[in-house]
Amino acid sequence: MASWPAHLFLLLLCLVLLAGEATPQTAPPPSVDNSADKWARPGCRSKCGNVIIPYPFGIHNDSDPNSNCSRTPDFEINCTSDGTPYLGLGGNIEVVNIELLQGLLVVNHYIARDCYFQNGSRSKSNGASTNIIGLPNYKFSSDRNKFVAVGCDARGDIWSNRVSTFHTGCSSYCTNASFVPNGTCSGIGCCTTPIPMDLRNFSMIVYSYHNHSHCSFALCSYAFLADVDKLNFNLSSFTEYETREMAPLTLDWAIMGKTCEQANGTGDFACVSPNSFCWNSTNGPGYLCNCSEGFQGNPYLNDSINGCSDIDECSADKSPCVKWCHNREGSYYCSCPWYMYGDGRRDGSGCTSILRILYLSLGVGLSLFFLIAIGSLLYWIYKKRKLEELKQHFFEKNGGSLRPDIRLFSSEELEAASDNYNQTRILGEGGTGTVYRGVLPDQNLIAIKKAKISNDEAEVQQFINEVEVLSRINHRNVVKLLGCCLETQVPMLVYEFVPNGTLAHHVHGEGRRGSLSLEARLRISSEVAGSLSYLHSAASTPVIHRDVKTTNILLDHNLTAKVSDFGASRLVPLDQNGLVSLIRGTFGYLDPEYFQTGEFTDKSDVYSFGVVLVELLTGKKPVAKMQAVKNLATLFMECVNSGRLVEILEQRVVDEGTPELLDAAAELAMKCLSLNSHDRPLMREVAMELEALTRRTRIHPWGNVNVEEGDSLLSKVGSSSPSVLRDYVNSSIEPMVPFEIVR
Repeated sequence: MASWPAHLFLLLLCLVLLAGEATPQTAPPPSVDNSADKWARPGCRSKCGNVIIPYPFGIHNDSDPNSNCSRTPDFEINCTSDGTPYLGLGGNIEVVNIELLQGLLVVNHYIARDCYFQNGSRSKSNGASTNIIGLPNYKFSSDRNKFVAVGCDARGDIWSNRVSTFHTGCSSYCTNASFVPNGTCSGIGCCTTPIPMDLRNFSMIVYSYHNHSHCSFALCSYAFLADVDKLNFNLSSFTEYETREMAPLTLDWAIMGKTCEQANGTGDFACVSPNSFCWNSTNGPGYLCNCSEGFQGNPYLNDSINGCSDIDECSADKSPCVKWCHNREGSYYCSCPWYMYGDGRRDGSGCTSILRILYLSLGVGLSLFFLIAIGSLLYWIYKKRKLEELKQHFFEKNGGSLRPDIRLFSSEELEAASDNYNQTRILGEGGTGTVYRGVLPDQNLIAIKKAKISNDEAEVQQFINEVEVLSRINHRNVVKLLGCCLETQVPMLVYEFVPNGTLAHHVHGEGRRGSLSLEARLRISSEVAGSLSYLHSAASTPVIHRDVKTTNILLDHNLTAKVSDFGASRLVPLDQNGLVSLIRGTFGYLDPEYFQTGEFTDKSDVYSFGVVLVELLTGKKPVAKMQAVKNLATLFMECVNSGRLVEILEQRVVDEGTPELLDAAAELAMKCLSLNSHDRPLMREVAMELEALTRRTRIHPWGNVNVEEGDSLLSKVGSSSPSVLRDYVNSSIEPMVPFEIVR
């Protein structure tokens, strides 16, 4: 009697043989990527309303008539403001759909009608119609369209005599509604007749033999050219066409003028994509393009991405192979495992099992399999438990038990949102971490601040401090903290996504110099000042930012300012005026008094803001080599005190500002940059002054402003003279020694 391993071997062998038998199947056709952007010419609009506009068609651009979004003017699409596409710039042919690879264009077309009252008198009629396509690349499709007449006493005729004469028509009768068949157009209530090829224009007429006197339920006759695939005639069609003005018909289009043989090799050949081929139109002269077998895309685009690209037949949901699929350029091949034979194709012989598994190897293999499976399961459980313990450790270490009431993201959520922190998602990098753009499952954009791995507890504390500060702040000009992740070695912060980059990029970025108007600069500075005023005096617990600079000011799509990066910020108890700490900040923005004493107050933010205001007025970086090594604040104060203010201002600021306005803005900056913190204004005073200056730029964007309008709000508080030159001409300023503060 055979032992139990022999029985087990036979049972498993049968299962292997049964599982290995493959029934040949037809391979599913490769899907086509129909995303709109893939079909339009790069840089051109790809949709008008819900209609995809593929090249050689293109949407006309009124602001740039030479944009070349279409191959020729005949292929231009006029997209109206309500999102309706029309063929040609001045055309009235509404486009419904463009079938690029089939050379078809579905458009809406007028219906001719002839209606009567029950007494037999005519109620309304536009029974005659002439239809002409004035563009040379289009013809009425003889394969898809037929001439249709609808009615119970209707005669429709269609003819053309512009190129070659043809005349045809059909008649439709019915006396009882119950006789009308649904879904067919066979002569009872509806009739059709074909049209010839190469038809570019036609005239049609519809009329009644007996004025519908014997048909009370259908008192109108209709005639039109229609795509029969979209025609679904039934009894309700009699009333439907009473209010319906248009019916869809299909046009054949082609690249006119030449055949494939004549056009190939010329500079105007349309099939420019590699792996494309040309085929002659079946409806008159002209040719069309398509991708070769195994490729998909737009054959009219010479682009490796949007043109004809390789189809990956081995994708999981459409693999044509039974077992293993190997993609090739324009094709694929299949293979079978070592214990099977055949061509591996579903539409071929498939893969068939063979007997190659020996008795002993099967028993040993099964034993090893179970041992490995059990060991792998136990190891997975162990690793998962250790990972959960590590996450809990990091959660407690990063202040999870004392966290503010904000959303907690898991590390898996943020990895998925940032595509596993893909390098292409980086928005910015700093000394302590990197900011990534993320997309949540609900498609909302976020910014993820991921710290660099470090054993420095101070950096971890800096992230925790930013959570604590931002959780207490709710201001339109302060970047909003959406949540954080505390289960990683270093906590990660999640902010609202601010799409327009930093203020520094708009002021100093390559190609951006002079891109901001004076009004925008003053408005942005007013918004920043307002947010700092809120932090200093309106927040539940006052906050000192400690690192105000243009790289920490973000701009949204409306160029609205958002103050960010509160890692160095501190909450100040209401009974204290300042705090003492190690020097933290950025060279060029740092308050000299704070640098000397180590004590920072809200006036330290005022000084840093003054440097930001000077950056906006001059367009210069806070530290630059000009004659000698000086920072921008020192250089600006020297220019003002020596009466050379205009020399340091950016040209656009000078061009758009009045002398009084520029004098007031410079005076405000000088007050903020005072070396003695007691001489600097409060941020709320700065915000009020900038709001007033911003209003003046809106009221007087180019003209002069009288002295009464130009009075400085701050001059009424702490200055007797509105002139920057007179206030500071006698002040002595010590040049600051350059230094570097590493954050």
